[in-house]
Amino acid sequence: MKVGSFEHFQTAQLNTYLNYFKQKVKQTDDQPPVGILLVTDKNQALVEFATAGMDNQLFVSKYLLQLPPKEHLKKFIEEEMKQMV
Repeated sequence: MKVGSFEHFQTAQLNTYLNYFKQKVKQTDDQPPVGILLVTDKNQALVEFATAGMDNQLFVSKYLLQLPPKEHLKKFIEEEMKQMV
């Protein structure tokens, strides 16, 4: 988890951790590790270029520092439920 916007070097750092885990820690019966990088803001194009050619188990996602207003959450949930039907 990073407190700040996504920066391209963070994918290399996370990929390094994943590779170390695969070679030094992972047991033969373990599933491949998954890398998840949480940031406060991301540029989707930068994420795509920064992760191109890397392990497909490396994910970058945006998180909020505080919950949105109750009305926004309610609207979001209602829209998601409509799509499920």
